Amino acid sequence: MTHEEQIIRVVQKTLPAVVSIVVGKDLKTLEAQGFPFFGEVPLDGPSEEEIVEQLPKTDSGKIRTGGGSGFIVEPSGFILTNKHVVLDPEAEYTVVTPDEEKYPAQVLARDPINDVAILKIQAEGSPVLKLGDSSKILLGQSVVAVGNALGEFKNTVSTGIVSGLSRFITAITDMEGHAERLRGLIQTDAAINPGNSGGPLVNLKAEVIGINSAIVFGAQNIGFAIPINKAKKDLEDVKKFGRIKKPFFGVRYLMVTKDLQRRLHLASDSGALVLAEGLDGHAVIKGSAADIAGIRERDIILAVNESPISEQNSLEDILEKWSIGDSISLRILRGSQTRTVHVTLGERK
Repeated sequence: MTHEEQIIRVVQKTLPAVVSIVVGKDLKTLEAQGFPFFGEVPLDGPSEEEIVEQLPKTDSGKIRTGGGSGFIVEPSGFILTNKHVVLDPEAEYTVVTPDEEKYPAQVLARDPINDVAILKIQAEGSPVLKLGDSSKILLGQSVVAVGNALGEFKNTVSTGIVSGLSRFITAITDMEGHAERLRGLIQTDAAINPGNSGGPLVNLKAEVIGINSAIVFGAQNIGFAIPINKAKKDLEDVKKFGRIKKPFFGVRYLMVTKDLQRRLHLASDSGALVLAEGLDGHAVIKGSAADIAGIRERDIILAVNESPISEQNSLEDILEKWSIGDSISLRILRGSQTRTVHVTLGERK
């Protein structure tokens, strides 16, 4: 079988399980958020009523405000997508299958750390995609990014290779400009765009190895996907417990660099500096595992169970390897004194 024939076979096996996700909101909710403009409607332009009339609507009459892709992973209708696609708790979500069937979607869970969300539709016997093992991905292997967003991007397919592993980026996750640090990503030169964001990144066996997630604006052939193993654990949790269960430590922090060390006169050039966000924020969440263990603001966490903290091995990365109820030891720097603190991890609410 030629490479071209392999790609065509992968696409044919993948597309039936790839869906569109349509986002809709009430007009009153949008108006409260400044719709339709940040300023007033121009006097010589169309009226607000005319603008609203021309906007795309969902079947229920809501204003269509966005969308993305997803893919079915269980015959009973479980769907994986990006968290940023279904981030708005006030929105209505509709799933559209490749054969144009439409289903109201329930957002079962949004991963608090990764750009992953799990949806459910009432569609028994749905075609599904097999989940692969993202720990076995190799640089240079061929991949296909698939999407099925409505409009001009329907049945979006792009091909490429895995061009990087364990990438770290900061991405804008909503229209208000909130940023989220995404870690451990698969980098690919397969084009990722609004047509296939949230859709599957598959190998030549048609196994999902990632969830298409982000692009770098102003750059060509640089796209990123969430490794599927991160979503597998979320899916297992939701099916077993009805929610995502993740260990919770309870601190806000900045990664220490040589530049940060110099500016803040710190005693270390690496680690996680426990620090509040904004004037009203708390560096240590009250009642959390960190609070119970006595962690204080401006402590620098150097290592967890002797695993050093770095940009490539962040505190979140290390904690994801542990479970709720596990006891871990932290090596922290307080002022110029190094000490060891023992912590029992709680559950993230």
